[in-house]
Order: sequence, then C-alpha cells, then structure tokens
Amino acid sequence: MHGFDGMGFGMGWWWIIGIILVAAIVWGIVRTLGQNNKTNNTANQKSALDILNERYARGEIDKDEYEIKKRGLKK
Repeated sequence: MHGFDGMGFGMGWWWIIGIILVAAIVWGIVRTLGQNNKTNNTANQKSALDILNERYARGEIDKDEYEIKKRGLKK
C-alpha cells in the first residue's frame, strides 16, 4: 500500500540535479556577460595619441599644436 516509499529518495535526487543545472546555467550567463563587459571596456579605450590623431584629423587643432602635444606624449 505504500507505493511512494521508494520514490521519496529518488525524487530528492531530481531536485538536487535540477538545482545544480539551474545554478550552472545562471553561472554561465553571468560569466559570459562579465567577459563581454571587460572586452567592450578595453575595446572602447583609446590611447591619448589616438585621440590626438582624431582631433587633428577633424581639424580641431592645427599642425603646430598637434606636434607640440605629440612630443609631450612621447616623454
């Protein structure tokens, strides 16, 4: 009459496996999002020389100012 006696232990394992599976999925998503943020931050960072070159190319500074600032960056 006690047909569920043997299943109690077996059902407990399914809960544990389910929790581990959900935790692994969440961990993978969080890790992937964290790596994407690090990659994007380093890709978006420009050196001072890159910014100086862009300003010169846009005509924001003239050649003399460009040369002075460029020499200052190399020190």
